[in-house]
Amino acid sequence: MRVSESSAPSESPTQFRLLEPGPQTTAPEPSFAADQHFHLVANSLVELLETARRELERDRELAKASLITASHILHTEIERCSVANGCPRGGLAAWQIARLQAYIDSNLHRTIHIRNLSAVARRSPAHFSRKFKMAFGEPPHAYVVRRRLERACHLMVISAASLSEIALSVGFSDQAHLCRLFRRTFGQSPASWRRERGIPGEVTSRAGAGRCL
Repeated sequence: MRVSESSAPSESPTQFRLLEPGPQTTAPEPSFAADQHFHLVANSLVELLETARRELERDRELAKASLITASHILHTEIERCSVANGCPRGGLAAWQIARLQAYIDSNLHRTIHIRNLSAVARRSPAHFSRKFKMAFGEPPHAYVVRRRLERACHLMVISAASLSEIALSVGFSDQAHLCRLFRRTFGQSPASWRRERGIPGEVTSRAGAGRCL
């Protein structure tokens, strides 16, 4: 079915451009300039979204173009704020990094997917891994593994829990999985690491399997 066109002339989304403030007799205060910029951006977004809402049933191409333009403005503002806050261009903003760190640390015992992390950061999954690496210095999987190993070390120090229990509590599939990654990272088994520090605790699982001395 063809969508009927409105008899009223269509508005081109390209007309919604941020206008440069007029000449000023004195330089504005930084806070005033920031507020002025915010209002310019907000007003542009409001106009674009209102056009998209109004034309959704009458002219879907115009509605789509308005939404694309609004998305571009938001993306540009996010990048601008990230750079202003010391975040590498194309990386993640400070609030996104804080949210990701909190989410990962709270969910180490679960399977963490890229789609979960991108949703937490409110970014598209398409290029999220690249942006994550720019912000954290390592890919998402490597960061999560490192945090699991650090949590395992912490638990080995403060508790007498078995390695199998610790492995499961930090998200590894079993004790052997923990031992393999621990040895690769620290050059020794977790049991040896534990013994060197004089920390009591089981060195094997209760079933006697998955020994990593």
